[in-house]
Amino acid sequence: MSNTLSLAIWLPIAFGLLLLIAGRQQNAGVTRWIALVGAVISFLVTLPLITDFDTSTAAMQFVEKAPWIERFNVFYHLGVDGISMWFVPLTAFITVIVVLAGWEVVEDRPHMYNGAFLILSGLMVGVFAALDGMLFYVFFEATLIPMYIIIGVWGGPRRVYAAFKFFLYTLAGSLLMLIALVYLYYKSGGSFDILTWHKLPLAATAQTLLFVAFFAAFAVKVPMFPVHTWLPDVHVEAPTGGSAVLAAIMLKLGCYGFLRFMLPIVPDASHEYAPIVITLSLIGVIYVGLVAMVQQDMKKLVAYSSIAHMGFVTLGFFIFNELGIAGGLVQMIAHGFVSGAMFLCIGVLYDRVHSREIASYGGVVNTMPKLAAFALLFSMANCGLPGTAGFVGEWMVILGAIEHSFLIGILAATALIFGAAYTLWMYKRVYFGDVANDDVRALNDINAREFLILAVLAVAVLWMGIQPKPFTDVMHVSVTELIKHVNISKLN
Repeated sequence: MSNTLSLAIWLPIAFGLLLLIAGRQQNAGVTRWIALVGAVISFLVTLPLITDFDTSTAAMQFVEKAPWIERFNVFYHLGVDGISMWFVPLTAFITVIVVLAGWEVVEDRPHMYNGAFLILSGLMVGVFAALDGMLFYVFFEATLIPMYIIIGVWGGPRRVYAAFKFFLYTLAGSLLMLIALVYLYYKSGGSFDILTWHKLPLAATAQTLLFVAFFAAFAVKVPMFPVHTWLPDVHVEAPTGGSAVLAAIMLKLGCYGFLRFMLPIVPDASHEYAPIVITLSLIGVIYVGLVAMVQQDMKKLVAYSSIAHMGFVTLGFFIFNELGIAGGLVQMIAHGFVSGAMFLCIGVLYDRVHSREIASYGGVVNTMPKLAAFALLFSMANCGLPGTAGFVGEWMVILGAIEHSFLIGILAATALIFGAAYTLWMYKRVYFGDVANDDVRALNDINAREFLILAVLAVAVLWMGIQPKPFTDVMHVSVTELIKHVNISKLN
């Protein structure tokens, strides 16, 4: 039995706890190296998932199962399929980037800062790997704690308000999910096995109530319109690393929940209420795109951009064809690279000028040409430029939407226009033109560490844009199987 997934979960948590316990006695330099070594090893142990994954089967792979709470039939049950596999190495990869990004920047208790990120990384991997409902819930809720601390301790002036808003919004939705999990436990004769729940026949009323409960939990996490209002506040106040992880990975936990719980467990209710989800997704894509255009704060603009991109993902999932669901998954991974990179570019400027306001900049290309080049690539990817990661998923979702309904496809495609408008307008005002003020005149271009971080992300964005086949091949069989499953009624 492989223990790859256990290593991917518990290694970063162990390193994180080591930093919290022993970090206080060490100087900051030593703790940063411990964090980096922990993050890199945690990433390396996920590589067998990529190299040894069998793309010809929809069955769970790298499965581990051991009794946990035997009285209630709760198991420590892990496994990944084509839907979840890529998110494990992606989580570990983003954690390495975040540790490097905070290297010289975070001077206040760096051992606790890096420790929180490593623990968060392990917990998020646990969410993607859990095949037991109670284990999933524990990991899903536990991710709130390190992120709450990261925002509340290292965030901006209104960090406590933002941390509370983040915690309360996401916790309130999750409590309904807990009720749903307990109902399914009793309905299935005392099993928390998620794959058993996939086969469980359910009456129409039960499916509707379960749909509402799961939707409440996952829609807040995505976040979908109209429960999206916590995200811009949190992004603005969170430290750069917090924003990068939140956008790159944490928002994906909700999207993943749709595919692992809602569609296979309550397929009839999912079909019945799909028009509502599609409508909310389109409002998220179009309305939030318009809201992004009027933002004066760079982080807030990219935060609204994230909500619009997540609208694409949920739209793809609920049009029930392979292009839509696979496109949504590709978009989730691409958004992880692109939005993480966008927040890190903003973080580089903020570290130097201590302002996120677009009006504080202008002509940055004259003093920071290397950063301007990277930021242009990531901005283009955020717009969905062909050849970048941002294009592939959006294009697949639009094609899937047109296959489902021409009108929905056209409405979804307008998002590309809005995306180009707000992203490139922000880029123009920040980077182009004459040097706007003395702060910009005094800027120094990115150092070797910052160059390395942005270069690695640039390679990922271009590689996924030019060669998306490794990603789509992994998903193909699992997505096909999921669509087959969702199209079979479970009404009893």
